[in-house]
Amino acid sequence: MILFFVRRLFTLMLTLLAASLVVFIVLELLPGDPAAVILGINAEDDTLAALRAEMGLDRPVHERYLAWVGDLLRGRLGRSYTYDVPVGELIAERLPVSLPLAVMAMGLATLFGIPVGAWAAARRGTVGDTLVMATSQLGVAVPNFWFAILLILLFSVRLGWLPAGGFAGYDEGLLAGLASLLMPAFALALPQAAILARLTRSAVLEALREDYVRTARAKGLERRRALIRHALPNALIPVVTVMGLQFSFLLAGTIIIENVFYLPGIGRLIFQAIAQRDLTTLRDLVVLLAATVVIVNFIVDLLYLWLDPRLRRGRG
Repeated sequence: MILFFVRRLFTLMLTLLAASLVVFIVLELLPGDPAAVILGINAEDDTLAALRAEMGLDRPVHERYLAWVGDLLRGRLGRSYTYDVPVGELIAERLPVSLPLAVMAMGLATLFGIPVGAWAAARRGTVGDTLVMATSQLGVAVPNFWFAILLILLFSVRLGWLPAGGFAGYDEGLLAGLASLLMPAFALALPQAAILARLTRSAVLEALREDYVRTARAKGLERRRALIRHALPNALIPVVTVMGLQFSFLLAGTIIIENVFYLPGIGRLIFQAIAQRDLTTLRDLVVLLAATVVIVNFIVDLLYLWLDPRLRRGRG
């Protein structure tokens, strides 16, 4: 088990290093001069040179990369040239919107996806199973931003139950803030719940064909208890893997959803940084998302130790 942990930790560190290198190179290859974008086309040459020196653009590429990685290791993020504040402050302001949104969406997707998939597997070939598969296929195909617009038309325009956009803030109460995130969370959760339902159904059907389930049934265990006690726990291993990836997709998916609902979160900040060519902010935010993806998958690997006894015994 210790070897498993050390190997996964080493893989995490290498992945983070590779991600930082890829992000830095991709942003360096973008055409145009960030200093000229900030100052405009009529800026004087000496003003451009001064800003490029302030941004470190006059230094060699490898020096800038090493300095940036060193600052990240020390927990020091850059300074936004658009807002003239540290990027860390921008993230701290926007994270209370994006993180609860992603957690709510993941919770909704899990709450609906796994039970529905297990229910469909227990009723394979029935009308209910066919209806679940058709609905989940539709959920995968429908873009979340289009579903978000439908939610706004129904619950905001027609029924008036929920705000159409914006964020009420937590100063007016926790429920008021979460109410602003409810429709965006449903819009994000729809395709993820559909994927989880289809995957859970397939994994449970495969587990139900295993010898240990047939043995339990031969000993007199009823089908529903055999599914819950034996088939479903073993089927959760591939499901947990996909859930780790989905949480990362949810964080990235907020870029579109937060703009649809006009939420002041990380996704909207990334969109604004792209539009304003604020490379310092964009670089730090993309690395933050990449680190979140890697860390979430590292946590999923650790969950394998709990789900799969073979890994705890060193045989996985």
